[in-house]
Amino acid sequence: MASRPGRARPRQPWQSARALPALPVALIAVITVVDMRAPYDVHLGPALVIAPALTPSFAGPRTTAGIGALAVAAQLLIGVTHGGLGTTNHIVQIVTLAVLVVLTVVYSALRERRQAQLARVRTVAEAAQHVLMWPLPERIGTLRIASLYLAAEDEAQIGGDLYAAAACDGTVRMLIGDVRGKGLPAIGEAALLLGAFRESAHRHIPLTELATALDQSITRYAAELDPPEEEGERFATALLVEIPDRDPVTRMTSCGHPPPLLLGPGHVVTAPALHPSPPLGVQYGIGHTLDVFSFEPGDTLLLYTDGVVEARDAHGRFYPLADRVARWTGDSPQALLHHLRRDLLAHAGGRLGDDAALVALHRAPAERRRHHG
Repeated sequence: MASRPGRARPRQPWQSARALPALPVALIAVITVVDMRAPYDVHLGPALVIAPALTPSFAGPRTTAGIGALAVAAQLLIGVTHGGLGTTNHIVQIVTLAVLVVLTVVYSALRERRQAQLARVRTVAEAAQHVLMWPLPERIGTLRIASLYLAAEDEAQIGGDLYAAAACDGTVRMLIGDVRGKGLPAIGEAALLLGAFRESAHRHIPLTELATALDQSITRYAAELDPPEEEGERFATALLVEIPDRDPVTRMTSCGHPPPLLLGPGHVVTAPALHPSPPLGVQYGIGHTLDVFSFEPGDTLLLYTDGVVEARDAHGRFYPLADRVARWTGDSPQALLHHLRRDLLAHAGGRLGDDAALVALHRAPAERRRHHG
């Protein structure tokens, strides 16, 4: 479609990037001309350092070196105009400017190297996220699903929190958990728990036995790798959820994990009272309890990790998840998590102290299920 007459076309990013080096060049030209026309006792040459100092914010060390060389040349021109290069004042200004330019180029090179390292770390983190935590489908059976992961470390996109889903014979099984630690160091333990769940979730075993199998994996892993002085330091909280397609209930087994929130269509938020067992890896061999709750069509089940409810504001107050989520009980899972993400980060000042994960499971109404069937 042709653009409308008289309407400016948006500037392309590459055009803006190419235009930026012209700013320090123009600054050098202005300072040089003004200094050459100014009275003899007015010295603007030292301000030339501003141009190479600004350049690393948008360019690399080569461009910075070029701008710096131009600034030194301008200082030489100013020196020739104002009494020659042999004066002590001009020699000091030229040497000082040259040293500052060299330091600026070194800083620009270190900054570029640091950015490249961060880019590689982010690439590895993204690859680890896709390998370990497969994206949850938007629909499984009668459920609409949305998930959100917020890593505490800037360089990481995955850490100690985890979630996974598996469909088996008309039933959806869901795991949400939190291993000890956060950020990149916790990825290994998170991978272990996710692998154990994916291996066992499709077996025709009760949810309590699935929890026992996960507990056994964590305990065996800790026994093989942990030194004696760190015994009992590897553990994970976990919540296992089982939702049948045809039965309006949800079955849960909690291993020291925060209880979910049940959002009803009447803007009612309730937290099912679970009977949790200790976290996985703490006390192997203990029995696990199965809790069963109503999960009617139109309801939304919100699963989360403790990084959400333990997020603090500037006054040290925890994030009131149940109160805040009551505002958006009528929203879709995707919209609900969008609101929660924005509100949670605003509460925590834009940065979380721990990894946080949320999963919203919405059971579609019966008439909608028939329509999509």
